[in-house]
Order: sequence, then structure tokens, then C-alpha cells
Amino acid sequence: MRGFILAVCAAVLLFAGSACNTPTRYATLSLFFDGVPPPEAPEPTADETAVASAGPRKTRYSEHGPYAAKACNGCHQSMSGNSFVAPRDKLCLRCHELKLDKKYLHGPLAAGGCLSCHDPHSSQYRFLLLADADTFCFRCHDRALIESNPVHTDVAGQCTVCHDPHASDNERLLR
Repeated sequence: MRGFILAVCAAVLLFAGSACNTPTRYATLSLFFDGVPPPEAPEPTADETAVASAGPRKTRYSEHGPYAAKACNGCHQSMSGNSFVAPRDKLCLRCHELKLDKKYLHGPLAAGGCLSCHDPHSSQYRFLLLADADTFCFRCHDRALIESNPVHTDVAGQCTVCHDPHASDNERLLR
């Protein structure tokens, strides 16, 4: 009986006012489930449309191909929640070809941790990164230590100009 009551309460929370309160519905669903797509962006106002037509249009976020196509079973086993079709550390390599025969591998990649840097569903950042590329590396690497090296004078966060983010035959993942 308690399970039934919980199910009814969850249904009321999820579907009550879903058309007029999309952010609340999204917040509720994402609390219980991984990979819930973000709510649709509101239609732009006339002022926003005029500004957008004045220059190149930026998208709010990009989506991973299978996720955008709602091909969830490309990564997830159907009818089994969040179980994957391959071991998590090998999942991305089923479709994404990375040369892992290099002498040096970036730590997260070597550990099969693509999700340390990339979102598997959607992101507002290029390459589905979890943060802006100009500051991204400083999520793990000590900014003060890196900037104290004279080689990095006036680099301004463009790490991937010199460093490969995945693998290299050169020390420090230099290109």
C-alpha cells in the first residue's frame, strides 16, 4: 500500500502543471533520473531576434548525436535503467575513435573516465565539455603552478593549442 501511495504522489509531482511549469518538472525528473533533457528554451522576444539576426547565432547547448536522436539504446541497455551496453570505461570507444597507442595518455582517458571531462548527453560548451574550454583544464590542474612556468606566459587558457587533451607521444601531452 505504501508503494502505491508513493507512486501516486510521484505521478502528481511529475505531471501536475507540466505544461506551465517546465523548470519544476525538469528539476523533479532530473532528481530521479539521469539524462533528462533540459527544458526547451523560451521563444526569443522581438529584441532578442533582432540581436540574433545582427550576428552569428550561438546555440544554447549541443547534444550528443545518439542522445539527440533519442537512440538511448546505443549506450544504454533497453528496459534496464542505466545499465550500459559495454563496460563504462570502453563505452565511448565503441563509436569514438581515439588513438590510444600513444606513449602518454591523459589520466582520465587512461582510466576510462571520459565523463570526467565530457557530458554524455548535452552541454552548452564545445565538444560536450563540462566547462568553458578556456578555463576547463584548471578544474583539475593547478592554475597558479601552471602560470608560474615561464613557457605559459601570455597563453590565456588556450591549453589545447600546445597540448593534446587525450594522448601524445610527447611528454606533458605536447602536440
